Amino acid sequence: MAEFNTIPRSGVGVRTAEIDAGLRAHMNKVYGTMSVGMLITALAAWAISGLATTTDPSAAVAQVSETMYLTQFGMTIYASPLKWLIMFAPLIVVFGFSAMVNRMSAATAQTVFYGFAALMGLSLSSIFIVFTAMSITQVFLITAIAFAGLSLWGYTTKKDISAWGSFLIMGVIGLIVASIVNLFLQSPAMMYAISMIGVLIFAGLTAYDTQRIKSTYLQMAHAGDREWLGKAAIMGSLNLYLDFINMFIFLLQLFGNRN
Repeated sequence: MAEFNTIPRSGVGVRTAEIDAGLRAHMNKVYGTMSVGMLITALAAWAISGLATTTDPSAAVAQVSETMYLTQFGMTIYASPLKWLIMFAPLIVVFGFSAMVNRMSAATAQTVFYGFAALMGLSLSSIFIVFTAMSITQVFLITAIAFAGLSLWGYTTKKDISAWGSFLIMGVIGLIVASIVNLFLQSPAMMYAISMIGVLIFAGLTAYDTQRIKSTYLQMAHAGDREWLGKAAIMGSLNLYLDFINMFIFLLQLFGNRN
């Protein structure tokens, strides 16, 4: 009887150890892919802002501060109707990517994600014109610390926070609508309220998405569904990437020093 009881326990222990090791590898891939996406976004934003601005008045088309001028390229992407396409293109790509990811291979999904990260860099490049480099760096570090703490809590907590999902998604939709409305109203009070609520919503989403990535992996691993795991890691990276970027933008609007 003792030997009989030992066999299933050993098998369960090995299976559990394999799943735990797989989960760690899965989360490392999620965070690693997200980090590469963040680096691509930062480099793209910095490079594009460098092409869009100059300190040489003779090469300038328009002045934006005492020492900064827009080049012709900068006028095209920041002061022409093209700016609206650049502004909303990342949102369109996210919806399209989410709808088509089931028909992509994991390698294609990763390539699309990195392309999206570069597009987001184009969309965010104007922050180097609006805000000082020091405040961008400070807010980025604050966001990174907050994100790490929230994601760690979402990963380790025993509390089921899946019920937060519908409430947070409704909040995101409300933020999008309010932000579009405020593009025309240009209300500082409304922008402040949007930024405050946005920080709270994406802080919650950081913990929620981390727990969902973990629980999704465990469900797939127990079911033996390995085909989807590669694409699930990319989608998890995208979700956490968006949580970080949006929390950073809203914190920058609240605390960033403007040029």
